[in-house]
Amino acid sequence: MNSVTMKSVIPLVISVAPNGARKIKIDHPSIPIEPRELAIEAAACVEKGAAMIHLHVRDAGGGHSLDACGYQTAINAIRAEVGQRIIIQITSEAVGLYQPQEQIAMVREVRPEAVSLAIRELCPPGCDETEVANFFAWILSERIMPQYIMFSAAEVEQFLSLQNRGIIPDEHPFVLFVLGRYSKNQRSSPRDLLPFLIASEGVPMEWSMCAFGAEEARCALAAIALDGHCRVGFENNMLLADGTMSPNNSALVAQVRDGAMLMHKPIADANIARALLSQE
Repeated sequence: MNSVTMKSVIPLVISVAPNGARKIKIDHPSIPIEPRELAIEAAACVEKGAAMIHLHVRDAGGGHSLDACGYQTAINAIRAEVGQRIIIQITSEAVGLYQPQEQIAMVREVRPEAVSLAIRELCPPGCDETEVANFFAWILSERIMPQYIMFSAAEVEQFLSLQNRGIIPDEHPFVLFVLGRYSKNQRSSPRDLLPFLIASEGVPMEWSMCAFGAEEARCALAAIALDGHCRVGFENNMLLADGTMSPNNSALVAQVRDGAMLMHKPIADANIARALLSQE
C-alpha cells in the first residue's frame, strides 16, 4: 500500500479492559487486580498494540470501587511501568453501588487523563441537567478525554439529544457502543453494531465498540472494517476467536491487531491516539 493511501486511513485505537468490575482470580488466574498486576498487564498489552487501558480498581474485599486513592495508586503503578506509552482511562461505572454525584465527585478528585462515562447512569430520567452540563463542561475545560458509553440505539438518541441541547458540549465525541448487553446469554454478534451505526449515521464522532463472548474478535474486525475502533479484554470476554481460553489480555489484543494488519489498517500508539481523540 502506498503512502498516499495509508494517510487516508484512520489509525486504529485498540483499548484493553483487563479486569472489569466483577471478575476475580477464580474466573481466570491471570486477571489483573492489584496495581502491580495492572501495570505489568498494561506493559504487555502496549507491546501487542494497545493504545489505551480501561481501568477498574477494587476495594479490600475485591469489589468494585470508585475510590480516588485507589485509582491514583493504580495510575502511578502503570505510569512507572510504561510512562506515557498508554492512555489511562478510568471508569466512572456505578455497578449499582454509586450515585451520579459520587461518580462526578470521584472524577473531579482524580482528574484523570481519560474517563468513561455511561450516559444512562449520569443522565437518568429526571436528572439535574444543569449539574450534568457543568460536569461535562468541566471535563472538556480540564482537557480530560471523555468516552461516552451507550448500550442501545435508544441511548445513542438520548446522547444526541443531550449534545444538541448543549448539555454535552462535545462537538466531536469519542463514544463506545456496547454490543450484546441485552442479547441472550450476553453473546455479541457483529450484527449488533447495525442499530448503533444507524442511530449515529452522519454524526461527527470517533466510535469504538466492545463485545461479549468468543465473537469479540469478529465484532472488533467488523468495526475496524467500518472505520471504528475497538476495546477487548477480560472485562467482557476471556476467549480467543477459536473458543479456547485466552492466556491473558495481551493475547486478545494481539489477535485483533493481527486481523487489522491483514486489512492494512495502521495501529495507533498512545500519542497518535491522543492526537486523534484530542479535544483541542
